Amino acid sequence: MGLRDWGGSGPPIVLLHGLMGRGRTWRRQVPWLRRHGSVFTFDAAFHQGADRVEPVTDDAISTERFVADVAEIVTWIDRGPALLIGHSMGGLHAWCTAAAYPELVRGLVVEDMSPEFTGQSTDAWAPWFSSWPERFASEAECVALFGAVAGRYFYEAFDDGRLHGDVDAFRAIADVWGRQDAWAQWRAVAAPTLLVEAEHTVVPDGVGSRMEAEFTGPELAYLRIDGAGHLVHDDAPDRYRGAVEAFLSGPETMRPSA
Repeated sequence: MGLRDWGGSGPPIVLLHGLMGRGRTWRRQVPWLRRHGSVFTFDAAFHQGADRVEPVTDDAISTERFVADVAEIVTWIDRGPALLIGHSMGGLHAWCTAAAYPELVRGLVVEDMSPEFTGQSTDAWAPWFSSWPERFASEAECVALFGAVAGRYFYEAFDDGRLHGDVDAFRAIADVWGRQDAWAQWRAVAAPTLLVEAEHTVVPDGVGSRMEAEFTGPELAYLRIDGAGHLVHDDAPDRYRGAVEAFLSGPETMRPSA
């Protein structure tokens, strides 16, 4: 799964990337996160390389499958319950893991993700995908198409400019979210949680406030970051870091052991 140990000491921090992302796209956050624990990343299924082929079946793309993978990683690391930090798809998998395996999760940071995208599909993405070259020649070419923040992010995820997975698989994973919601899992979270939402968010109107209202765990901090796009941790890195470090300095379960 491309698991990488980035170092640090103390309880594990596992970073979960978003759809079409990759573990290494977290590299700018790793140095300061190492002050708070042992940092790990991994590549989710269908995001593990241009030449990795896996059948796109209902079971393979289910949220439950991705959750089982996260649980397996935390169990394999074997350093106690983890802080799960997830962006977008990774945020969904983080809170669903906390719901299904509460003994493995000591806290959550959820960045710009919704429990529901009812009725939405990826059909509108098809023309966008078809406009991409087979291989991007450089990061600059990526930036020209996606913008400065997303262009850098995608180029880091790609394999030498080549898409690191199958477009149809990416679409199928996202289409699952339009057919089923994850409200029950959100309500089942029993770990302290930081919920970060971008001003230019993918979260449907009003859902963030509803997530705040329906959270039943021990502690929730909900922050909307003005001016930020979906990749909050890269688009507004100082504000994102400040929010995460303030959260980590709060609950006793978030503090590294002495």
